[in-house]
Amino acid sequence: MGFQLTNSALWLIVAIACGFIEAITLGIATIWFAIGALIAWVFAMFNAPLLAQILVFLISSSVLLYFTRPIAQKVLKIGHTKTNAETLKGKTGIVIKEIDNIQGTGQVKVSGQIWSAKTFDDEKIPEESIIKVLDIQGVKLVVTQKNKGEEL
Repeated sequence: MGFQLTNSALWLIVAIACGFIEAITLGIATIWFAIGALIAWVFAMFNAPLLAQILVFLISSSVLLYFTRPIAQKVLKIGHTKTNAETLKGKTGIVIKEIDNIQGTGQVKVSGQIWSAKTFDDEKIPEESIIKVLDIQGVKLVVTQKNKGEEL
C-alpha cells in the first residue's frame, strides 16, 4: 500500500508552493493563485468533485488577479521605482543651450544639474531663458518657458 495524495493535500501543496514563489520574488505574481488554491482546498475538504475544485481554483484566482492586483500594485507601488529625477517636476531652471525640438537640441540647468531638454509645444526657447519642468520623458526634461512676470 503506497502513499496516496489526496486532493486536499494537493491544494495545500499548490498554495504553499505559490506562497513560497511569492515570498522569493516579491512581485505580487503568485499570491492570487495561492489564495485560489486555498479556496479549492476548502472545497476539497467538503469532498467536492475534482472538476469543481479546479473550476473554483481557476475562477477565484482569475477574479482576484483581475480585480485586486492593480489595487495592490498601486498601494504597494510594485513595479514603479521612484527616482530623484521625479522631484524636478515643477522646478524652475535656466536654458544653457537653445531648446529646439526640430533640431533635437537643448540643455537646461535645474537644481545644479544639467539635463537634455525639449519643449512641450515645440516652441524654441533661447539661452538664458527661465523654464519650468513639466515632465520627464526618458532622459529629457519636458519644459515650458517662463515669461517675465509670470508666476509658474
